Order: sequence, then structure tokens, then C-alpha cells
Amino acid sequence: MRLLIADDETRIRELIKKYALFEGYQVSEARNGMEAVERFRQEPFDLVILDVMMPELDGFSTLVEIRKQSRTPVIMLSARGEEYDRIHGFQLGVDDYVVKPFSPKELMMRVGAILSRTAGPLPVEPAVQPIVPAHEVVRIQGLTVDFTGRTLEVDGRRTALSPKEYDLLFYLVRNRGVALTRDKLITEVWGYDFCGDDRTLDTHIKLLRKRLGPYSGCIVTLRGVGYRFEG
Repeated sequence: MRLLIADDETRIRELIKKYALFEGYQVSEARNGMEAVERFRQEPFDLVILDVMMPELDGFSTLVEIRKQSRTPVIMLSARGEEYDRIHGFQLGVDDYVVKPFSPKELMMRVGAILSRTAGPLPVEPAVQPIVPAHEVVRIQGLTVDFTGRTLEVDGRRTALSPKEYDLLFYLVRNRGVALTRDKLITEVWGYDFCGDDRTLDTHIKLLRKRLGPYSGCIVTLRGVGYRFEG
């Protein structure tokens, strides 16, 4: 597995590289956003670790350039933990968000967790014919949730979501009417080995409510428990 580490601080790059090499990853480095984009265009990477505050091209702008050509997983690093930064990063398609100072061991656990979830499926043997699922669509008030096509329409208009927003919405809708604990949602949507915190779930819920527009109230907060989707 190949990692690209983009950070203008040499000390941070060397620390992450040391742990990444120990875990068996191949590592390339970039000192700023422009260099990261160029490296990404020239070489294939399985995951990018991207600092927010970099010269020439900041992390958010770098992420936009990466997303123009690939869905490669991206973990963003930032010395700032403001909610706006987290929301902005998730809106642009970041897969995880780590606030400095951080534990390099925990960072490697997050890298491993993301790569295990995004690894391609095992090849199907030639004699085995894949089963094509029936087209699954659920309509709730003015919402049309297409599980098979992986789309969402709000009052007949297509609304784009990030991959993780789709996963969260689909799980909520499939379990509509059921009280879902925070731990259950994180485990089922992010995986049992997720190393983040509750704020990641809260941020995605906030983004999802915004996407649902006039139907944001379908996602009900259950204080001290979690959330429930009502239709």
C-alpha cells in the first residue's frame, strides 16, 4: 500500500513516515499543496494524509484537486479543531479528520481502518455468475431514496451526497422507526474498528439534515441515546 504524506513541517512528515514504514507502507512526501497535487498525478496512491495549513496551496484546495480525478481516501491533519473546518472537510469528501497534536500510532490505526474498508472486493471466479439485486427504492414524503442507484431526490431534484453521507442515510432509512444508539451507528456505518469520536457522527448528521432540506426533521435526535429516522 502506498501513502502520500503532505505537510510543510519536516518533523511531522518524518514522524508519520517512521510509523508508516514500520507498518509496512510505502511512503512518498510532499512539502506543500502544489507538490502534493503533482505527486498524486504522477503516482498511484492508496491513501493521502493531508495537512490543512500549507503554503502555495492549502489542504482544502489540494483535496478539491485530488477529488477531481480520484476517490482515493484522504485523512486531513489540522492544528485547528473548529467545527467549521470539520464540516468543510467532510463536504469536500475527506474520509477522516485528525486534530494536531495527535498520536502517530492512532493515526496508523485510522489509516489501516480506512484501507480495510475501501479495499476492493475479492475477484469472482469465472464460473460464478454474480446475482443482480432488484432495484430498491424507498419514498418517504418528498424524499426518494434509491439504494440500488445510490441516489437521493428531494422534491424531485437530485441531491448529491458524499459517500459516507449515503452510507449513513441508507442505514437510517433501512432502520426507520428504530432508535439507533450512537455506538450502533458508528459501528455499522464507519466500522467496528473506527478510531474517531462522536463528533464525526454529529457532523455527518448535521450535513445530512442540510441535504434533506424541508425534510430534515425526519432525523430525530434522541437525547442521551442517538438518532431515529421517521417517515
